[in-house]
Amino acid sequence: MFVKIMVNPLTSDKDGVKFKPELMEKEKLYYCFFKDKVILAYKDNQDFLNCYEIEEPELVQKITSENHENIDSILEDYIEKTNLKSK
Repeated sequence: MFVKIMVNPLTSDKDGVKFKPELMEKEKLYYCFFKDKVILAYKDNQDFLNCYEIEEPELVQKITSENHENIDSILEDYIEKTNLKSK
């Protein structure tokens, strides 16, 4: 019996954030925490790495305090609440 160990392609330590795009699935959102920020990254269909940094204290607090599997819904709620959707 083999157990597949998942390695997170996005990690952080005291020196900063480390990316391993070769481990990323396309169009899947990855995240990690660094200092008082949430770092988001995904690899698009053209293999471009897209990275975002969230510094908004309220949003960072909500993401770090809730179930991390719900990060997509937390971000969607925030976008709706703050009216950030493009029109």
